[in-house]
Amino acid sequence: MRHHNSNRKFGRPASQRRALLKSLVVAFVTHDAITTTDAKARELRPFMEKLITTGKKKTLSSRRDLLSRLDNNEAVVSKIIDTLATKYENRPGGYVRIYKLPRRLGDAALMARIEFV
Repeated sequence: MRHHNSNRKFGRPASQRRALLKSLVVAFVTHDAITTTDAKARELRPFMEKLITTGKKKTLSSRRDLLSRLDNNEAVVSKIIDTLATKYENRPGGYVRIYKLPRRLGDAALMARIEFV
C-alpha cells in the first residue's frame, strides 16, 4: 500500500529520480524558468524552495549542504546563495510559481512552466 508515500516515481529507479531532480534544478536556476511536464514541475517546486531556504542562511554549512545536494555544482550553488537568497531575503516562502500550459502534441502530456516569483 502507498499510504503517506507522496513522491512521484516517474517510472524510474530512485537514483534516476534524484538525478532527474538535480538536472531540473540546474536547468531551472540557469535559465530562471523552464517548461516541463506538470508532474515534474510539481515535484520540483518543494525541492527548489527548500534549496532557497537553505541558501538564505548564507553560512558555510549551508553552502556545503547545497553542494552535497547538487553534486558539487558550484555555479548553481553560488547563484542560489548570492542571487536568489538575497532576492527572497524578506519572503517567508513561495519562491516558485507554476503556470499550466496546453497539452503536448506528441503524447498529450500535461505541460507546465515553472518560474521564480
